[in-house]
Amino acid sequence: MNKNAEALALLAQAKTIAQQYYALTGKPLGITGEVCEYESARLLDVTLTPARQAGYDATENANGKIRTLQIKGRYLPQGCTPGQRLGGIRQDKEFDAVLMVLLDADFNASEIWEAEREAVVSALNVPGSKARNERGALTVSKFKAIGQRRYPKP
Repeated sequence: MNKNAEALALLAQAKTIAQQYYALTGKPLGITGEVCEYESARLLDVTLTPARQAGYDATENANGKIRTLQIKGRYLPQGCTPGQRLGGIRQDKEFDAVLMVLLDADFNASEIWEAEREAVVSALNVPGSKARNERGALTVSKFKAIGQRRYPKP
């Protein structure tokens, strides 16, 4: 088994542990980012980059062109409040698009959305929100407004 396959197998196990931890404590384990990357690789067949790759988390071949993707995610158990925000999107780094992975209560991807770099940068630079402007944090609803759903297929 190659390293990538081994890592994906470990993340599958970690997802099960995260489910058990949440059931016991009511708190997420803190592996949402890794699970979102795993779900993207599993469902969209993107290739994850090595750790600490500046600017993007995965690549994919789209019609012979390699695209770079940041992956952001949010764990959304039942009853969570509206207005959930994604982690910071780094505009100063190289990437072609951002994937937003939404995880359900069982840490399974319920939806994956994609927004192109231009749309993300434009949305982040609209005046008025410190979280958006300084931290690069978009709300889930804003990301859906500027993106397209990739999973499940519309």
